[in-house]
Amino acid sequence: MNITKRISSISPSLTLAITAKAKAMKAEGKSVIGFGAGEPDFNTPQHIIDAAKKALDEGCTKYTPSSGLPALRKKIADKFLEEQGLSYDPSQIIVSSGAKHSIFNAMFALIEDGDEVIIPAPYWLTYPEVVKVCGGKSVFVEGHKENHFKVTPEDIRKAITPKTKMLIFNSPSNPTGSVYTEEEIRAIAAVVEEAGIWVLSDEIYSKLIYDGVKHFSMAQVSEKLKEKTVIVNGVSKTYAMTGWRIGWLAAPKEVAKAIDSFQSHATSNPASVSQYAALAALNGSEDELVKMREIFNDRRKFMIDRIHAIEGLSCIEPDGAFYIMLVVDKLYGKRYNGRKIGGSLDVADMLLEKGVAVVPGIAFGDDECVRLSYAISKEDIATGLDRIEAFVKEVF
Repeated sequence: MNITKRISSISPSLTLAITAKAKAMKAEGKSVIGFGAGEPDFNTPQHIIDAAKKALDEGCTKYTPSSGLPALRKKIADKFLEEQGLSYDPSQIIVSSGAKHSIFNAMFALIEDGDEVIIPAPYWLTYPEVVKVCGGKSVFVEGHKENHFKVTPEDIRKAITPKTKMLIFNSPSNPTGSVYTEEEIRAIAAVVEEAGIWVLSDEIYSKLIYDGVKHFSMAQVSEKLKEKTVIVNGVSKTYAMTGWRIGWLAAPKEVAKAIDSFQSHATSNPASVSQYAALAALNGSEDELVKMREIFNDRRKFMIDRIHAIEGLSCIEPDGAFYIMLVVDKLYGKRYNGRKIGGSLDVADMLLEKGVAVVPGIAFGDDECVRLSYAISKEDIATGLDRIEAFVKEVF
């Protein structure tokens, strides 16, 4: 059987591999604390569930326009204007089956064979795989740990070549939780504008930010840059709706029109019932979001303090999302149960033996770290970090 190069070139997900191992251990009756979660551990708010039930009862189970329900697209456009001062016509909003789907659509519409795409590292592991499938080439720019893993304007400037087509910009970041300030974004934007390249701004964690830190979009810098920016967002993280699979993008008119045409042939519309649920989420109260964010913030602070108390480990404190990058490179070269620790994949495998599932940083382009999610209970966080500390003590 001959599988196409664009598919066979995709790398397997290390996140899923670790998750599969953890599930297998649990099935055997073993205790495993899973720090790999990429979704809130809360149920979807009841008013959203009720709206979906109502839509079902009213027979809202047919096709919708391929680009999404008109009412939902208008509400998303209204939200952009209310919350970020960004003016979009509803025709510039394309609703898709999750933010990941929107990212693929945007890249498929804009990336040609041989185009270079700048990706700050650490990065969400899907970005380079989508670039690859679209025929592009990923150019990784390493973020600075002393600057919360963030890149500088000069880093971006040095990475730009005549083949550069796009910068993927993710703030708040998965996996680091770092949030760029308005000043930092404006400085990077000046370089991007000068080069005339596109920006794919992944803002899926934009409402999960803590302690007064503010979200600012690259598209807010200027009208000129807005016309070269595609913003991606969705309901998955904000409203604990990962399984509902509703995301969207906002793009310049011609780009949105092209994506709408493509999606009409590729997937048609996202699930109709999920769209009605998403509309209810955007129209409803954000009280549940506020509570969820407060709980995440409490866990974040607890995790940071606990990590600082473990000799041999450190972390870069995040301002958003629900992840912490645990710096584990001081363990490298040492031995555990007779085996030498050579990188983050070894650490992840060995921690799994201790009943802790983490994601190796090599999956995100930083082999000195492993990623921990605090989208699990505080009790599980405490137990998991106790096990990590016991592992470190055995290594040292």
